[in-house]
Amino acid sequence: MRRLLAAVICLAIIACKGDQSQERQPKEPKTDSITESISKSFMDIDPVVLSLQEANNLVELPLNCIDTEYPNKLGQTLENKEAMGEPHELHPAFYGCFDWHSSVHAHWSLVSLLKQFPDLEKKEAVRETLKNSLSAENIKGEVEYFKRKESTSFERTYGWAWLLKLAEELETWEDPLGQELAENLKPLTGLIIDRYMEFLPKLNYPIRVGEHTNTAFGLGFAYDYAVAAGKTEFEEAVEKRAQQFYLQDDDCPMDWEPSGYDFLSPCLSEVDIMRRVLPKNAFSLWIDDFMPQLKNEDFSLEVGEVSDRTDGKLVHLDGLNFSRAWVFYGLANQYPQQFGHLKSVANEHVAHSFPNITGDSYEGGHWLGTFAIYALQQAGKKKS
Repeated sequence: MRRLLAAVICLAIIACKGDQSQERQPKEPKTDSITESISKSFMDIDPVVLSLQEANNLVELPLNCIDTEYPNKLGQTLENKEAMGEPHELHPAFYGCFDWHSSVHAHWSLVSLLKQFPDLEKKEAVRETLKNSLSAENIKGEVEYFKRKESTSFERTYGWAWLLKLAEELETWEDPLGQELAENLKPLTGLIIDRYMEFLPKLNYPIRVGEHTNTAFGLGFAYDYAVAAGKTEFEEAVEKRAQQFYLQDDDCPMDWEPSGYDFLSPCLSEVDIMRRVLPKNAFSLWIDDFMPQLKNEDFSLEVGEVSDRTDGKLVHLDGLNFSRAWVFYGLANQYPQQFGHLKSVANEHVAHSFPNITGDSYEGGHWLGTFAIYALQQAGKKKS
């Protein structure tokens, strides 16, 4: 069945432009009165809106952690004792916020908030922080670290993905500072693209987990950058690999999620990349076999519950709520007729975890703000 479906979708990809053929009816998921009651209650939840006031609160999180060197999780493989060093010596641009990828997306958060809200109270502090941190000299130091013999797989592919998301945000910022910083970042951006191009053909099987190494998540952000930057070869490579990995998948076991401390949904991360790389009719065919319940207007999903907010792993579940939300917002915005109802599910997930961000312990505060900002950014995007 999966091979037949893959063949049908491949034909749909070739012939889908202008094709308005009748779509296959989705499988009917099981529902009951309790599920229907829960889903109807989603409609009563007011969506969280990223206002200037909220932006002023959220910007404090990256501003406070970008220069916070300790505690620090280096994730480093040591070639020898000379390879050791202070975090700021090893990573002159991205040494704060507990680990490298969190520092990278903290920088993304600052750029994103400043682009959305030019009148931030601390706009000058944000600009100064970005300029000092993302200097050409600092990025040169980051490139040197990546070129170490033992650093080939460093931050593969989660940190790579966030670096490209930062590059995308800078390159699309119509501000002289944005263009200056994007230019400074280019040596590292180019290196990360090269790493992707080297790695993807060698990855025989996708990684389907709810944490950093999830392949679908890394492909999604890489694809966004490739499209925004006009990197056609890179775009085609990501698109091809995603289809090879996921085109034959069906019946994703959403009931198995979440695992103990997921911050990504393996099922929904796959949906998120496939909605990007498949044409409309092909995606509709694919989702009917992969997660048909998403088309049901009564679809509901319980939020992830954090039992201990001081536990750096368990607090991942707040991140899961935000990442689920951005997938639902992306689907609803791209295909409002089929998936518009998912906005209410996304709103419920964001509303549950958003109050926990500011004032949180460092275990969550150094990264959760980014997830909330990205989710709300997706909520506000309209279909182009």
